[in-house]
Amino acid sequence: MKILLAGGGTGGHFYPLIAVARALKEIAERERIVEMNLKFISDDPFDPEMLREEQIGFLKIPAGKIRRYFSFSNFFDFFKTGWGLIKTLLIVYMNFPDVIFSNGGYASFPTLFAAKFFRIPVVIHISDTIPGKTGLWASHFAKRISISFASSLKFFPESKTALTGNPIRKQVLGGNIDEAQTVFDLEAGIPVILVLGASQGAQKINDIILDSLSELIKDYQIILQTGRNNINEIRGRAKLILENERFAKRFHALPFLSEGELRNASKAALIVVARASAGMIFEISAWAKPAILVPLSNSAENHQRENAYNYARSGAAIVIEEQNLSPHILISEIRKLAVNLDRLKGMSQVAQTFSKIDAADKIAIEIVKLALEHA
Repeated sequence: MKILLAGGGTGGHFYPLIAVARALKEIAERERIVEMNLKFISDDPFDPEMLREEQIGFLKIPAGKIRRYFSFSNFFDFFKTGWGLIKTLLIVYMNFPDVIFSNGGYASFPTLFAAKFFRIPVVIHISDTIPGKTGLWASHFAKRISISFASSLKFFPESKTALTGNPIRKQVLGGNIDEAQTVFDLEAGIPVILVLGASQGAQKINDIILDSLSELIKDYQIILQTGRNNINEIRGRAKLILENERFAKRFHALPFLSEGELRNASKAALIVVARASAGMIFEISAWAKPAILVPLSNSAENHQRENAYNYARSGAAIVIEEQNLSPHILISEIRKLAVNLDRLKGMSQVAQTFSKIDAADKIAIEIVKLALEHA
């Protein structure tokens, strides 16, 4: 059984593919499928080490990104996309899969084009409340469509669409308070605020946390995922800010949180401050943690803002618009939540209800069914 996983570009597209790949391998073992050949096809491997660990092959293709603003890169990427389509047709033909699974992003377009050309069955997942152009286009020939948010159903044929939630890695669930205290050198009894930008960090959120740091560490411990490219700058600035602070050790900046670190950090956290990608929202809900969401202001189709308010209407989160984010507002919102234990408990309960931790399993089952039909 040969399955291509198409997408990537960001962690929000990559990690759901990994979650589904793991679910596929579990099905293969349970159902005694002799050979499950999984390959990830994209313009960039994103996390080569994880692909190696999961024994997922990588097929590199060119993929141009069409930006919704003026950029000379659009001109060059137009030709890159054309070359990508030709090369992807050849690569897909040589690796002819039984099914292609895509969760969107510009990097999936060439592969979906090849799937349509060769009439290969396609399963797509729509992460965000507002589907992107690639997902809308692919929905016309996809055999199965899964969606994260119920409000997305209006965009797709009901007969082949299922509300599954967003696939999340089971390895980021659970956690242990004692381990968290050891790994992050946490003080017992002091509330923890976990701050997550995107997989590569969020400069705006990093800056606001640093500007708020002297005040926040009086009452809270901060675990901040800065992004790998930002860690040296953040640690350097934090060192100056905290030079004479009594509680300087309450600030913990890390470039990236591994699955184990993320699992334990979330377990220790009282509140999570984060961007509003679908992946982030569904992980927070699976952790059953109250959230403060700061949607990216220039996300495609304004999807992060739509995601954030959709989730906030459930009662599990509050939203601070990026243009309104300031140290004063962030500190105020954290304090208002932290002292209201009844509200925190209610938000946690709603988050747990919203969560759908079996999304990857449901999608994997449909992929296998389709592959067997195609075979």
